[in-house]
Amino acid sequence: MKFYLLFPYLAYLALAIWPLPTTYEHGDTVLWLSEDTSFDWAGAGDVRSFTVQDFNDFNFRTKSNAHANKQESAQDGYRRRRKRDVEAPSGDEMIEYAIYSAKRTIFTKNFVPWKFHPRNWTESDPADGVYISSISIEMLEDDPEDIAKPLAGTVNESYKLELTEDGDVSITANSSVGILRGLTTFTQLFYQHSAGGAYTPLAPVTISDAPRFSHRGINLDVSRNYFSPKDLERTMDALAYNKMNRFHLHVTDGQSWPLEIPSLPSLSQKGAYRPDLVYTADNFADLQYYAALQGVELITEIDMPGHTSSIALSYPELIAAYNVQPDWDTYCAEPPCGTLKLNSTAVYDFLEALWDDLLPRVYPFSAYFHTGGDEVNKHAYEEDDTVESSDYAVLQPLMQKFIDRNHEQIRAAGLTPIVWEEMLLEWNLTLGEDVIVQSWRSDKAVAQIVGKGHKALAGNYQYWYLDCGKGQWLNFDPSVSGQYWPYQDYCAPFHNWRLAYSYDPLGSVPESAQHLVLGGEAHMWAEQTDPVNVDRMIWPRGSAVAEILWSGAKDDQGRNRSQIDAAPRLSEMRERLVARGVGAEPIQMPYCTMQGTVCQLGYHR
Repeated sequence: MKFYLLFPYLAYLALAIWPLPTTYEHGDTVLWLSEDTSFDWAGAGDVRSFTVQDFNDFNFRTKSNAHANKQESAQDGYRRRRKRDVEAPSGDEMIEYAIYSAKRTIFTKNFVPWKFHPRNWTESDPADGVYISSISIEMLEDDPEDIAKPLAGTVNESYKLELTEDGDVSITANSSVGILRGLTTFTQLFYQHSAGGAYTPLAPVTISDAPRFSHRGINLDVSRNYFSPKDLERTMDALAYNKMNRFHLHVTDGQSWPLEIPSLPSLSQKGAYRPDLVYTADNFADLQYYAALQGVELITEIDMPGHTSSIALSYPELIAAYNVQPDWDTYCAEPPCGTLKLNSTAVYDFLEALWDDLLPRVYPFSAYFHTGGDEVNKHAYEEDDTVESSDYAVLQPLMQKFIDRNHEQIRAAGLTPIVWEEMLLEWNLTLGEDVIVQSWRSDKAVAQIVGKGHKALAGNYQYWYLDCGKGQWLNFDPSVSGQYWPYQDYCAPFHNWRLAYSYDPLGSVPESAQHLVLGGEAHMWAEQTDPVNVDRMIWPRGSAVAEILWSGAKDDQGRNRSQIDAAPRLSEMRERLVARGVGAEPIQMPYCTMQGTVCQLGYHR
């Protein structure tokens, strides 16, 4: 990374832009941005200009009797415009929404940066302001056909941004998604003035940027606790603002089945915690579309054959070892136990019906489908009347058959399968060359996955499990309580942002195989997380993960990225998230961000 600091350090402590661009040069000239300034977009053979008023009027008003003359949200406006269930947004629509979102961020979801200046700081005087005169947005190439649902590495997300001292702005990219990333960076150059208005103190600016990894995501478990569509949209907003591009939805598990399957309605009717805690087919289509609109691919996971006991509430004949008590830990990782029977024609018929319903509704919005495969307990099959064995020699070929039939149907639907690492490394299955293997247990596992020639997703639980460190959610009988005191969870301690930031997804992988590591995900399992605390559980630790996945874990000199350099920028990113309605936790108190290096141990001038 190339970086030039052109003014005294204490004049401005944070240096904007998260995640860190590949090259970033800036000065110290203050420029202002007017709400009337148009965004001139050149692409697909035409030029269009957008102002705030355009977006107030532009196709976002409903004409229904129930809402006559009332303005709906831009998100709702875009939902109305799409062809439900069958069509992802076009690149044009993605850019239109990105321009709207950029203006909304700069003028209505911004913050006064007092926390990043010393106490005697004086704001620039708007009366003396020089205003940005033009914003030019240009796509240099036509989008690939599947711009909204790309396979990893098939879309160029790079961009260039220039802001001259005279107030001319240009954002260029080779794809619509690159334009989205450039507009996100553009918003991070600006701050709110306490008297109103938006300005940047950093002109001139030259940025050239591209991601290190093509898969950069958050995995959220919505089965152990339910999160409303609005919660998920807010998470997607934050994810996209951190330039992440994958939202992995762990949508079903043993505890609940909250996803409506219209052809199998009892799955959610009986499997959800409550009849209203369900993602309807319309909700699901909206969520996928809203993700794609922001250059984020929603990846759906239906975990199996383990973690499926919620199916027993509607189809008990399909599940073995259901809710075994009291010694449930013999049969599963957490209650309620239950696994799909492994040699059952009824299970296969069920899966065919499930995939026939769900996969066509995923296909317009994603290139992937996740079939799970983690933590399958062999002892559960002792209770499976189609197997009655926990012998690996008996189970392994049946598991191979089970995965093969699932993946065959997934491929036939035009999707690429993803599995958890156990299917490859524990069950020793032969997986198709296209199958992506998601690792969670160790760096050694990542090395083994790529060593077998598979593409891998990293996410070591000792660094990127965001649920760790909250203590046990289980209760303990007095007869065993003492041996578990002080009741730490298995992955304690709490993984703070510095630990997350220190993780290198390529740390165990030889250089010759690093191209097989597509990227990774931070994981938010929800045993102790619900809508009340989800924002602070993910953010800004998720932002630390985002920078590693966008910028890489090493700097240009091959050193681990500096937490000293990152801390003020991450504190600033936290303020930007809060301004956008995300309840992200603070990084440091204002005293530290205002004073530069004083909140450090071992610092030497």
